[in-house]
Amino acid sequence: MPELIAKSALEGRSLTLGTVTLAEVDVGPISSIAVFPGGGKAVAKGLRTLGLAMPEPNAFAEKKGARIVWTGREQAFLMGAEPPALEGAALTDQSDGWAALALSGAGAVDVLARLVPVDLRLAALPVGRVIRTQLNHMNVVILRTGDHAFEILGFRSMARTAWHELETTMLMVAARAGTKI
Repeated sequence: MPELIAKSALEGRSLTLGTVTLAEVDVGPISSIAVFPGGGKAVAKGLRTLGLAMPEPNAFAEKKGARIVWTGREQAFLMGAEPPALEGAALTDQSDGWAALALSGAGAVDVLARLVPVDLRLAALPVGRVIRTQLNHMNVVILRTGDHAFEILGFRSMARTAWHELETTMLMVAARAGTKI
């Protein structure tokens, strides 16, 4: 029987152009949590074992390497940890379906501003906030992880396209700033 070897969507690539760095990141296992009607208390009890709670809309929280990310009404992604037994919710392993990219540096907002139809400046999207939007024509979840840092979750099948869009835009932003590449 053949052995299957798990590979990341972008084989761990990383790129710095000008003041911006783009890199694939390993966020660990990703589990979708969809709370059943009336299941909120049971889910809260299960998540407490990780020191987490269901996030408020457009927010995420981290504790001991685990992250819980709002993805919709009564829905979240649990990342970086195996999910506890959760009564009151549907759990679905999403690990193989998503790719994560980190975009950081002083020009990160300038890059995203050319691809994302929402205001991602620090005042509009502070650290610890998340938004579901589009990156050009692809659906993504964007987390604000630092003053000049984002994580972008997109479908694994679109990872190379997302990388291409971001890299091309990084080149334009660096050229506009007069940065040697």
